[in-house]
Amino acid sequence: MSAYIMSSMNRYPLPELKDLPDDLRARILEVQDKAGFVPNVFLALARRPAEWRAFFDYHDALMLKETGSLTKGDREMIVVATSGANQCLYCVVAHGALLRIYEKKPLVADQVAVNHRKADITPRQRAMLDFAMKVALQSHEIGEADFAPLHAHGFDDEDIWDIAAITAFFGMSNRIANFSNMMPNAEFYLMGRVPKAKK
Repeated sequence: MSAYIMSSMNRYPLPELKDLPDDLRARILEVQDKAGFVPNVFLALARRPAEWRAFFDYHDALMLKETGSLTKGDREMIVVATSGANQCLYCVVAHGALLRIYEKKPLVADQVAVNHRKADITPRQRAMLDFAMKVALQSHEIGEADFAPLHAHGFDDEDIWDIAAITAFFGMSNRIANFSNMMPNAEFYLMGRVPKAKK
């Protein structure tokens, strides 16, 4: 990681892994084993263990659920588009990496973060992101007419709840990352952009 990213990261000190409660430490080590590094969000939020548990419980309920018609790529696409609107560098970069991997498209995260209407996505995904962006930026204006385009693309009301809940949850996450100056790990930038080296 560059000296700039390290020196500019986190307005609040990161806790030491050894000082964390056992359940947090076990989950973080599990993530490290799988990803090869510890995403900064895991340590940044661990300074408040009760909030860390609540945050990741809700995150997992939204992002790892196996019911409904949203794919993993759809869920990450919602995060990237709305985090772009909220100017959250951490979430755009970290979730952009996952979006590229799930969709197998090296350019899609950049496109979605800047302007989803010009992105290489399906009409169904475009309708999904139109709604998500309205939740992110104009939720007070949502009315019955906003549901019709989603129903036309096969989303049911539970799917629409998922779209809105993911948007709302990451609106909170974006704001925490922004005010605390949470910076993305350098590893995220290339994930899903270049082919993995063959062993």
